[in-house]
Amino acid sequence: MRADKWTKDRAQNGVNPDWEKKVIEYFKEKLKENNAPKWVPSLNEVPLHYLKPNSFVKFRCMIQDMFDPEFYMGVYETVNRNTKARVLHFGKYRDVAECGPQQEVDLNSPRTTTLERQTFYCVPVPGESTWVKEAYVNANQARVSPSTSYTPSRHKRSYEDDEDMDLQPSKQKDQHAGARQAGSVGGLQWCGEPKRLETEASTGQQLNFLNFSSPFDLNFPLPGEKGPACLVKVYEDWDCFKVNDVLELYGILSVDPVLSTLNNDERDASSLLDPMECTDTAEEQRVHSPPASLVPRIHVVLAQKLQHINPLLPACLNKEESKTFISGFMSELSPVRAELLGFLTHALLGDSLAAEYLILHLISTVYTRRDVLPLGKFTVNLSGCPRNSSFTEHLYRIIQHLVPASFRLQMTIENMNHLRFIPHKDYAANRLVSGLLQLPSNTSLVIDETLLEQGQLDTPGVHNVTALSNLITWQKVDYDFSYHHMEFPCNINVFITSEGRSLLPADCHIRLQPQLAPPNMEEYTNSLLAAVLPSVLNKFRIYLTLLRFLDYSISDEITKAVEDDFVEMRKNDPQSITADDLHQLLIVARFLSLSAGQTTLSRERWLRAKQLESLRRTRLQQQKCVNGNEL
Repeated sequence: MRADKWTKDRAQNGVNPDWEKKVIEYFKEKLKENNAPKWVPSLNEVPLHYLKPNSFVKFRCMIQDMFDPEFYMGVYETVNRNTKARVLHFGKYRDVAECGPQQEVDLNSPRTTTLERQTFYCVPVPGESTWVKEAYVNANQARVSPSTSYTPSRHKRSYEDDEDMDLQPSKQKDQHAGARQAGSVGGLQWCGEPKRLETEASTGQQLNFLNFSSPFDLNFPLPGEKGPACLVKVYEDWDCFKVNDVLELYGILSVDPVLSTLNNDERDASSLLDPMECTDTAEEQRVHSPPASLVPRIHVVLAQKLQHINPLLPACLNKEESKTFISGFMSELSPVRAELLGFLTHALLGDSLAAEYLILHLISTVYTRRDVLPLGKFTVNLSGCPRNSSFTEHLYRIIQHLVPASFRLQMTIENMNHLRFIPHKDYAANRLVSGLLQLPSNTSLVIDETLLEQGQLDTPGVHNVTALSNLITWQKVDYDFSYHHMEFPCNINVFITSEGRSLLPADCHIRLQPQLAPPNMEEYTNSLLAAVLPSVLNKFRIYLTLLRFLDYSISDEITKAVEDDFVEMRKNDPQSITADDLHQLLIVARFLSLSAGQTTLSRERWLRAKQLESLRRTRLQQQKCVNGNEL
């Protein structure tokens, strides 16, 4: 689907002030036809060199940073040097101005219109699970025709192959000579001889990347992440989006090699400019204008925030057409919960009480904020985990198979002292440098405290522990802007495994009581996963995602009964029951009800919540009596 031809035809027919709306309406309608979104190639799955420039693509991503707004030529005029014929062009959805061999841009034309657009720096969703990626790939490939842009339009080596190329200075010299005929105007690059320049630039496209003085940091929040980062150009309603939002974008792919050539040439020239006249530092130019071969541009036509990234559910659960899916799944909820409880009981070595709490944890979510207090957070500390064993590693593998996005933080002294948890502002490059805690909503963060040994936390280590505590307690991360801190609310599910009670705060502390002692945890976990049918595993995944979005309420009658019950409990044992305990009971009752598919609290669920809490407390008291240091 070529988008550039559509806009070109509109421009040649004269300036129509409503053409932008018609473009958006056109693509909205097209995407409603015959599962059309499945036919649009995705940057998450398709190698960049398989995609045609100016083709219509999609991208599932998180906003990692927002750059300053930029100006571009919304309308510009070219003049033919021989015939003096004038042609109007639209600059929207473009990085490079369009002009033929005998044309040049008339910078003084009264018909030139300067407009504004916002640029987001977007990365693939941090911690996205393998099963999520595979499900999206399978959904797309099942509907792909070999004649689409998945087939490379020209022979092109991969990035890895290009790194082994013999670098020829003569090619670089010719390429830069061609680039000098080009310039940059109003956010659009323009050139006198685009055909020759594009050809030359494509032969040396990878040379620009390899000539960088240092490797370009794609600024992924989590280590080991793969996939493209993109500069996303947004034209409408950019105020609706914020950092850490997860988006699905549809737009025009811009990977013109001219961008890399011009940006390198500007970097070379910047050292010759008066520092007072150069507004951008070399480092800022480097970060904000990376090679298009490494960081492609997407000019957004349609963008939507994603409620979730689970490909097994409808993208928007609030729509009328989603209600049939939801009601159908809710009708078979009870057996799914029972099977999931059994599955997690095996994962937790036969401990069914811990499995109950793990289910409540995995469906918990911050449903509102009262002043600064996030309501609905349910951080669980599972103590009694074997020290320096692979138990947490394999339990995390199970969680990875169930949730759409997760990360395991190995809490060692070295990691706490050396890893970057808090994002900070780099003013030299004018960008937000990411940290481990720059995560989208609904990410599962598993903190493995069983690896913690004796040692000294240095200043960064202390700051990292404080950041984790603030995340757990307040569901916020304070980003470092050097002269001040900026508070970013979040909604992260934190699960802590430890030998004794965790050093970090937790809403719920439960002691693991294994009923099994597998000789080999890896074999045990492999057999557990192999025993679950893929269809059943998918039901678990739908269950855990869907229940987070259900509404919940407590009737006046049950509220009165709970209050009376609390008064009675206080009367019987004033020392053991506090207002915090009541809050904990209500949270447990809330997620216990939702786990059974009930959107309101019943007397039965209230009594079951009290029973679970009593069992949990009794277990902790028994451990306290054994070694005296658990509570």
